Amino acid sequence: MNIELLNKHIESYKKNLKKDPEKHINDLNERKERIDFYQSWTNEKILSMTEDDLYNYISKLWAMLIWGNKNYVVNKMIQDNGFSELKNELAELVWGQKPLIKRWDNFRKKIKGIGPAMISEILCHVHPNDCMVWNRRAYVALNYLGVKDLPRYNYQLTGKKYKELSEQTQKIVEAMREAGIADVNLLFADYFMWDELQVEDNLAQIYAKTKNTKEMPMVEIASDETSDFIHDEIRDKLSDIGTWLGFTSSIEKKVADGSKVDTVWESTVGNMGKIIYVFEVQTKGSIDSLIVNLLKALNNPAVQGVVAVSDSSQLEKIKKHAQQVPNLNTRIKYWDYKKVLEVHEALEMVNESINSLDLVPQGF
Repeated sequence: MNIELLNKHIESYKKNLKKDPEKHINDLNERKERIDFYQSWTNEKILSMTEDDLYNYISKLWAMLIWGNKNYVVNKMIQDNGFSELKNELAELVWGQKPLIKRWDNFRKKIKGIGPAMISEILCHVHPNDCMVWNRRAYVALNYLGVKDLPRYNYQLTGKKYKELSEQTQKIVEAMREAGIADVNLLFADYFMWDELQVEDNLAQIYAKTKNTKEMPMVEIASDETSDFIHDEIRDKLSDIGTWLGFTSSIEKKVADGSKVDTVWESTVGNMGKIIYVFEVQTKGSIDSLIVNLLKALNNPAVQGVVAVSDSSQLEKIKKHAQQVPNLNTRIKYWDYKKVLEVHEALEMVNESINSLDLVPQGF
């Protein structure tokens, strides 16, 4: 980390605090309110949550700003995971006795629809001295300060990496304390990064630096564990994209006898019925199984198209297999999963910006 550059921004931050003390007081009060709220949810209280409680708990997160209909998102979390399982794993994540690394990895493996931004935000609000908030803004800030090996994709954010990032962010906390700023913790550092370090907050600039990197491995050479994380990340982001485009999205859904697919986009056309698009993400496993699964999905007359999602190498192999299947070769489409990630990030930024305008108030 470039400490000299950091100290320069800390001095700028201190000057801004003096110019606008009211903002500083408001930020302090907001941080305290958020910490008090999330720390009030003890292990026992989380386990006894109602669905309305869960909505109140999740909807306050900054990571939820990208969603206009927060009820839909929370209901989908419950549907995809089961309410009891979700509460149990949330309590274990926040208050469990195992090391942070294991709690993080366990939650990521078991719970669908709650990504690193939400997980880290919850942990930071409950444990602001040990856990940082990780999101796009944190990436921009730490990248600007010269921190190396930052994760560009969710699958890279293991428990070990999250702990390392929290330790890196702790250096910001220490530098601010040395500069005479009081009551600093990792949540304070998040506010500082938003106010002072968003100097490269431009999607085109970020991708200009990362588009040609080798951070995203070809799935055929990824480890079994990495492969699983890539698969689940792409599956979930396909679901997000569908929702943002106005479809009803589902993951791991049965669309025909013997066909349970990764992601489904559905749209109801008046009283005429449904239009369905099916996505299968290929990382590890048999391509023949993917072909059979998509063929079975096409037995459902509502399915208008099927899409295979993988890296460029795997997609070429899938194309060769599909060309030999008459009922599939004219209906299957192909989507490189790096493009999926880029589309997701672009739509995420658009939705966050639009939803921040509060054009549509939340209903009951």
